[in-house]
Amino acid sequence: MEISVPELSLVLLVGASGSGKSTFARQHFAQYEVVSSDECRAMVSNNENSKDATNDAFDLLYYMVGKRLKRGLLTVVDATNVQASSRKGLVVLAREYHVLPVVIVLELPQKVCEARNQARADRDLGGHVVRQQLQQLKKSIKGLKREGFRKIYRLKSPEEVASITSIGREKLYNDKKHISGPFDIIGDIHGCYDETVDLLTKLGYQLEATQDNGNNFGVEVSHPQNRQVIFLGDLVDRGPGSPAVLKLVMSMVNAGVAWCVPGNHDLKLHKKLKGKQVAINHGLAETLEQLAAESPEFIGQVKEFLYGLVSHYVFDGGKLVVAHAGIKEEMQGRGSGAVRAFCLYGETTGEIDEFGLPVRYHWANEYRGNAKVVYGHTPVPEAEWLNKTIDIDTGCVFGGKLTALRYPEETLVSVAAKKVYSEPVRPLMPEKEEVLSHQQAYDDLLDIEEVTGKRIVQTRLRHNITIQEENSISALEVMSRFAINPKWLIYLPPTMSPCATSELPDFLEHPRQAINYYKSRGVEKIVCEEKHMGSRVVLVICRDESVAQSRFGVINEGIGVAYTRTGRNFFTDKNLEEQFLLRVNQALTKADFWETHQTNWVCLDTELMPWSAKAQALLQNQYASVGASAENALLEVNQVLQQAIDRGITDAQGLLEKFAYKETAIGKYRQAYRNYCWEVSSVEDYQLAPFHILATEGGVHTDKNHAWHMEQIRKVCAADPQIFRATPYQVINTHNEASVQTAIDWWMELTAKGGEGMVVKPYDFIVYGSKDGLLQPAVKCRGSEYLRIIYGPEYDLPANLQRLKNRALGRKRSLALREFALGVEALERFVRKEPLRRVHESVFGVLALESEEVDPRL
Repeated sequence: MEISVPELSLVLLVGASGSGKSTFARQHFAQYEVVSSDECRAMVSNNENSKDATNDAFDLLYYMVGKRLKRGLLTVVDATNVQASSRKGLVVLAREYHVLPVVIVLELPQKVCEARNQARADRDLGGHVVRQQLQQLKKSIKGLKREGFRKIYRLKSPEEVASITSIGREKLYNDKKHISGPFDIIGDIHGCYDETVDLLTKLGYQLEATQDNGNNFGVEVSHPQNRQVIFLGDLVDRGPGSPAVLKLVMSMVNAGVAWCVPGNHDLKLHKKLKGKQVAINHGLAETLEQLAAESPEFIGQVKEFLYGLVSHYVFDGGKLVVAHAGIKEEMQGRGSGAVRAFCLYGETTGEIDEFGLPVRYHWANEYRGNAKVVYGHTPVPEAEWLNKTIDIDTGCVFGGKLTALRYPEETLVSVAAKKVYSEPVRPLMPEKEEVLSHQQAYDDLLDIEEVTGKRIVQTRLRHNITIQEENSISALEVMSRFAINPKWLIYLPPTMSPCATSELPDFLEHPRQAINYYKSRGVEKIVCEEKHMGSRVVLVICRDESVAQSRFGVINEGIGVAYTRTGRNFFTDKNLEEQFLLRVNQALTKADFWETHQTNWVCLDTELMPWSAKAQALLQNQYASVGASAENALLEVNQVLQQAIDRGITDAQGLLEKFAYKETAIGKYRQAYRNYCWEVSSVEDYQLAPFHILATEGGVHTDKNHAWHMEQIRKVCAADPQIFRATPYQVINTHNEASVQTAIDWWMELTAKGGEGMVVKPYDFIVYGSKDGLLQPAVKCRGSEYLRIIYGPEYDLPANLQRLKNRALGRKRSLALREFALGVEALERFVRKEPLRRVHESVFGVLALESEEVDPRL
């Protein structure tokens, strides 16, 4: 006998005590695949033979089985289960999780079971127990099929059990995860043959009619790039060419160039062709009339073809799922009557609308799955993404259009209907055109449960990143009270780690250590950029307000936004903000940015100066007040000390030198922050230094090197040099000492003029080290006088420098990498047009990490 079970199924091992179920389970299934009633009994009572623990043991068994099935894992139950009543709950569990129940019965003779029990010192069972179990099994075994078991295996002797050398694992019919496309997914056709041919041609397919016994029987279809078509069902009814559509689709599926899932109209036709009673409505009469002219052979093939269609398919490693009416996450890749029904009809409330049609639950509103779901069934004016799902039935038969989704490109291709073949019961176009897309309308409110508590965010660059609950609470307050409209908030920039402490006695930070960070990790080519002392500002700029409305879902909020690292509006003056954003927009337009990058919006990472424009309160209440009071006090102190010396008190000389240094230091301190302050009364008083073109429509530009970013930005800066400031930069070879010295000399020159310093980056935007994994996207190296603002006027005293050089950078570097990965993830999700909750999962993560305890001076 050969035994095989579906890869995802619930397998019950049934048999009397001593029949060898546990031994059989150990031989043929993995350790964690088996849930044993004896082991559960031991877990709850420390004794696997404790009969009074049976109820608790089976509570635990059911819980474990449910969790495994929920996660899509084959599960084997090792328990006697000789009564139908004891199996009933497990069959219910299988149905709940849409998996197939399988039973393997070990019907060994009573003498064999009793002998085995007697040989076990830990098992004290009387002969009557085994006899009773075998009687119960014999009584119930004939009803296994009625109980719902799809596969039943009966092993009646030790020899039959021993003959089973392995148990096969069968892939479900819907499991096509190993096939990744590329695909062209076509929505409901409903007999619109001409439009189907036009759409296939537009998609690049080559069609040639084939002959069979002198009759046109199909069409041979191919694509030069070996693309495949996926038909979403409802091939027939209402339209003029259902037989021709069937011939086309059947030919393509049989030739291996297409896949097809059934629609509810296809299923109804199949029932009718099999002789079952169905209502002849909704276009079936026209299909039957058209099929009346076809041969019996063709009708037979149609019946066979429709019977063999699978409810849904899972492609591309689980990333793509197709079904006629859609499918919930928990049903994907599973097989049950409930799954098939949902795929065919969706889910209804039981109510009827004003057009006499069933009211449907909009399951896509609540969809949270990782896979993209492409479906049809319900005609819509335009195909739009909603929570990673898209309905591409655009009502061709009702005079709309026939639409295909190209995958993985995710572009839509359509052809208009040649005429209205059938008047829709419900109007295809809404009475009033929607201003926002389905996704934007749904994203109008975010769910607090999706950002609170401990969370694990999956990122492409750094895998899983954990957000602790206490950090989420802090971020939630900032986001809810101070942040901009969340629809604009598609990215938050990461913190930046400083370079390692300098080995030179007079420097806390020096370019040598910043360069060595990358050199020691095998990065040969780096970019050094001047570091501007301003405010980190993210700009989201749209070509016009219609783009802001259509792409970001914001209405009457202008053409863009400028926000800080914590998601707050940079500008408090609305008029000033509008003027500034308009100037940026005009510069982008003048520089042909929109055409060059084929986009209508852009997200820029920038530094906006002066620092004083945003930090005025900090300057007045902290830096300026400290500087002024210290300068006045030290002037008086030094005068008194000088008078003491003039009077011959020589001991005062040391104190005078000490306080004279303090006076000099506080003068340098005041001059340091004054370099970054000037009056702002109009747009022209600002200076904007962009340094990253983060994203545009269709792309996140982390695949471009930093020189590309700088040169593209330079073109925009040239369009309005009054407010734009192009960032000076140098490309350095870390293995060339002359090149490295050039960078050091430049840093010395910048900082001598009062500049903040420079940022050192790998030439490529994203770089992985052989041992370190993801490397820092940037390392800052700040000048000596700027560090005076950060660490205090007297930070450069030898004793202070020695203490500061013991600073630890581990947590700061870890924070910078995690925030960088989250920021890139947020942009990538937005560009992929994922739901706002998915984008905000990453954005919120950056904000939450900012509340971790890290020295703010680093």
